[in-house]
Amino acid sequence: MRNIERITSVKSELLDIFMSMEVDEHAQRRRSAAQRSLRARRGIELHREFQKLSRDIAPLPEEEQESELH
Repeated sequence: MRNIERITSVKSELLDIFMSMEVDEHAQRRRSAAQRSLRARRGIELHREFQKLSRDIAPLPEEEQESELH
């Protein structure tokens, strides 16, 4: 009977260790996914900022015509 109790105890400990590892891996995957999402979002924001700056800096058609006439 004592051996069965030991085996049950060892099985329980192994299961606890395994579940703990699963929880840690899941948390790590969730953190990695969040970081990838933030990097992607920031990349999109930067792309839009550069597009807006390009449009803001680009000369207006009226200015081009006026400078050609003068």
